[in-house]
Amino acid sequence: MINMLEGWFNTTWHFAKKDYQEWPLRFTLEMVAWAVSIVCSLGMMLTVPNPPLIWLYPAWITGCVIYCWAAWTRGSFGMMANYLLLSTIDLIALIRMISKVV
Repeated sequence: MINMLEGWFNTTWHFAKKDYQEWPLRFTLEMVAWAVSIVCSLGMMLTVPNPPLIWLYPAWITGCVIYCWAAWTRGSFGMMANYLLLSTIDLIALIRMISKVV
């Protein structure tokens, strides 16, 4: 079991290292988007039932746009389409929310 986990860790480490070496900007932005998604999830968890969507939506949308761009640069249509759709849906929700407040 430990050998299997060690092998998985080594494979993952080498993949991440290679990914960074091939395109450092993309790797860095993906890590930023990952951190944003974790912060948004924690923000939702800690503030339900009334999360501060006016702050969370723009951060979440930004992360999705970064992921969409990264997927496009990788040639991953499925991931690009997914994050493009999520960005669009959440942008519409943000606009609707702001229009109700104003």
